[in-house]
Amino acid sequence: MHFTVTTRDGVAHTVEGREGTSLMQNIRNAGIEELQAICGGSISCATCHVYIDALPGGAELPPASRDEGDLLDASDYFEDNSRLSCQLIFGPQLDRVRVTIAPED
Repeated sequence: MHFTVTTRDGVAHTVEGREGTSLMQNIRNAGIEELQAICGGSISCATCHVYIDALPGGAELPPASRDEGDLLDASDYFEDNSRLSCQLIFGPQLDRVRVTIAPED
């Protein structure tokens, strides 16, 4: 299984995803360092903010938690497709997903 990450400079990277691991961890493990993920996935910084560009096959993401929603709402770059990549666990529903790393606040 894999997914595509587009960095802020517009370069697309195909990442082999490890099932059961957060999207954030998969991106960082692929060496894409512009996704800072300062808090390490504890829902306290929003430096792993991404835009979900396309979900294959009409798949749907679980709704954001209240904490995730609060952090995203505070971002200057919030969009309807914004998510924290630390809160999305990679598995079949995210196979072939396309994400873009959001600008830094």
